[in-house]
This record gives sequence, structure tokens and C-alpha cells, in this order.
Amino acid sequence: MSRISQRSSERRPFRGSIADWRESARSIHPRGTSWFNVGWVVLLAAIALSILGVVTIQTTQPTYATRQFVHLLIGIILAIAVAVPDYRKLRRFTWPIAIISIVLLIFVLIPFVPDWLVRPRNGARRWINLFVTDVQPSELAKIAWIALMAEWLVRRNTYRRFSGFILTFLVTLVPFGLILIEPDLGTALLFIPTLLVMLVVAGARLRHVFLVLLCGISLGPLAYFTPGVLKPHQIARIDAIVAQFKGDSSLDRDEGFQAARARIVVGSGGVTGVGREHARAIVQFNRLPEERNDMIFAVLVCRFGLLGGALMGLLFILFATAGMTVAATSRDGFGRLLVVGIVAMVFFQMFVNTGMTIGLLPITGMTLPFVSYGGTSLVATWIMAGLILNVALRRPRRFQRETFTFDEST
Repeated sequence: MSRISQRSSERRPFRGSIADWRESARSIHPRGTSWFNVGWVVLLAAIALSILGVVTIQTTQPTYATRQFVHLLIGIILAIAVAVPDYRKLRRFTWPIAIISIVLLIFVLIPFVPDWLVRPRNGARRWINLFVTDVQPSELAKIAWIALMAEWLVRRNTYRRFSGFILTFLVTLVPFGLILIEPDLGTALLFIPTLLVMLVVAGARLRHVFLVLLCGISLGPLAYFTPGVLKPHQIARIDAIVAQFKGDSSLDRDEGFQAARARIVVGSGGVTGVGREHARAIVQFNRLPEERNDMIFAVLVCRFGLLGGALMGLLFILFATAGMTVAATSRDGFGRLLVVGIVAMVFFQMFVNTGMTIGLLPITGMTLPFVSYGGTSLVATWIMAGLILNVALRRPRRFQRETFTFDEST
């Protein structure tokens, strides 16, 4: 008998029954599937948020609500599809997928591409026309970048040194810069806090993280006052929220129009909401721009009140808590970082969208995950949910690598 078989028999003696054989096989091959796990809670929260979004869109745009429901079905199908193959086998494709996403981001910026193929909207080039629907490469780039960073961090520990730490930001600057040029400042800014969370979980030195945060806080005002860094409409949005905090309403009919109308619509909902027909009348009377996209949270609170907004917040907290539980119980470094990156990206996006709707943050043109109308956005977030379920379904019985534990002297 070989040495390996001797160890196997000593670890789990075979007694002949099918149940014993299955248990023995699972102990020898630790890559079994765990069907009962908290990953299903992530999907339940995603379904509840998506249905809430369809109902809210239906308040003012019934036709778009039907389209959103179709996108929801496609998203669920793709989430199941990405949850089936073992995510560890998908690691080899992280670089090719990342390169494809970068090519698509460059493609939408090429000036001589005809408008029927790349449709400019409000001066932004973000969408590729596939005739049956439009695809937004930046949404797909978020998934590709998270997977690439998870693969990058799990294969090396150079980020423990400041030079390697900065290198992760230089890699991130590629999708960040391309999305910023579109322009889509809101989506681009999601990459930085998500990367910081992934670095902290991976074991980066906290003093490096704090140094980057300090630099970011310092460079913010510099970007505002340096000509050419921010576009005029971005500066105008900052001016509008500063005026709002000062109690100055002079910009509410100009640069601050969208933010001011959103606050009025939110306040009209009260505690329990005003119902569908009344909410539709309020939204239309106030001429709220982008009510099915960026400002969907205002419509939601108007129709369902403060309680509806609190329910949505609790669902996002449930999504994040369940996702982080999946990450904490994962013994595979790549899976853990993949889930952490997804949860951080979704949660930061929710925070920025609701913050700008209620007047705490400048308007950035960012959708609300699972809730806002948008085929690519909804499908992309559902793919993320499917990846979290994939990691939750496959929990090895031992750590795949002694990872994320470092001596401070190293």
C-alpha cells in the first residue's frame, strides 16, 4: 500500500457504506460543495432589491419597468451560470477578461467610431449599441478589475512594501483613467475605496492606507482649484452642494436643480409614502431629471416613505453582512478577496447614490445597484451576486494557502 493511501486510510477508515464512502471522499478531496450556506441570503437580498426597483420604476415609467424585469431575468440566469463552475478554475481567465474590458473602454473613447455604434448621451461616451440593448463597458470593467486585483494580491505579498502598495494603484489607474475620460467620475471613484478595502483585508500595512487617504483628502481641494482637472459641470455640482450647506438657494434653478428637486421629492414621501399615483404626480410636477436612473431613490422614498427607504437600506446591509460572512468563512484567499471587493464596490455605490440624492454628496451620475434602471448595471450586479454564491458553495476544508498573516517585521 502506498504512503498516501496509508495516510488516507488512517485518517478516515472505509467501512463499506455509501455514506461512509462519501464522507471519506470529502475528507480526502476538500473541494466539495456546501449547499447550505449564507450565500443564498445574498441572492435573496438581491432579489428583494431588484423587485423593489422594478416596482419603483413602474411608478413613473411602466414601459421601462417591463424592460427592467426582463433584464432581471437575464441577470438571474447569468448569476446561476457563473455560480456553476468552480470559481478557482476561473482564475486563469482574470487577465484575458481584464484585457478585454480595457479594450472595450478604449473602444467607446475612439472619436471616429460612428454614433450609431457608440451612442453619446449628455456628452458622455459610455454605451455600445448592440441593437437589442446597450452595453456599458465600465460596468463589466468593475467585475474584471475586482477579479484581477484578487488574483494579483493572492499571488504576491509585495504590497506589504510601499512600492508594491503603490503598484496596485498604478494598475488601477488604467480603468480608473479610461472611465474618468468618458466622463464618468462617479464610477471611476468607486475603484479607489474598493481597492483600499481589499488591501486591508489582504494584509497591507495600515500606515500605507492612512497615507493614501491623507493624500486623497489633500488632493481633493487641489483638483477643484487646478484648471483642467475637473470639467465645468463637475465644478458646478460642487459649487451647488457648498451653496446648499450654506443655506443659499440661488443655484437651485441652475447647477443645483437636480439635487434640489430630489430633496423635495424625498421630503414629500413622509414616513409611510404617498402611493403610486400621488408619487407619479409629485415627480412629474417637480420635473425630476433621471428619475428612473440616478434619482430612483428619491422616487422610492416618495412612494414608500421613510420606511421604504429604511427597508432598502436594511436589504443592502443584509447583502453586505451575508457577503462578508461568506468572505470570512472562505479558506481560499482568492475567493475571500473576490467577495470582499464585490461587497465593497456595491456598498460604496449605494452609499454615494443615496448620499447625493438626499443632499449629502455632490451629484455624480451614479446608479443605485439592483434598483436603478439599466440593463448592463443590473446584469453586472447580478453576476457579482452569482460570484459570491459561487465562493459560498465551495468551501475547502483546509486553507489553500497560508495567506494574509504577516509578521510586522516583514
